[in-house]
Amino acid sequence: MPKVKTRKAIAKRIKVTAGGKLRRHKAGAGHLKSRKSPKRIRGLRKEMGVSAGFARHARRMLGI
Repeated sequence: MPKVKTRKAIAKRIKVTAGGKLRRHKAGAGHLKSRKSPKRIRGLRKEMGVSAGFARHARRMLGI
């Protein structure tokens, strides 16, 4: 069987931790920050986990 190719679009957006969990950045932090509160902008800086349903698909696309 041929090797499974990595989906590069997913690989650029999702990081795999040492424990095997998937982490991603929150949406909405790219632009238009002047209308967002400082509290909201601080919250957008943090990474968050990927939902369990999407994690299955993401693992397959990452070749894990």
